[in-house]
Amino acid sequence: MEKLNIKEEARKLIDKLPDNSTWDDLMYEIYVRQVVEAGLADSQAGKVISAQEVRAKFGLPE
Repeated sequence: MEKLNIKEEARKLIDKLPDNSTWDDLMYEIYVRQVVEAGLADSQAGKVISAQEVRAKFGLPE
């Protein structure tokens, strides 16, 4: 995954928000972006487990 210019990416997020957005809206968008990027990085690094393993770990039916 390429290194992103955080300031530029933050500007893009802000530009996509409606004019009546709140600070909470902005923080949510930043949080979601950060979590998605972390998940993608984990996936590319092979740090994944199968859905079956998750179900077994939490005692969920298959």
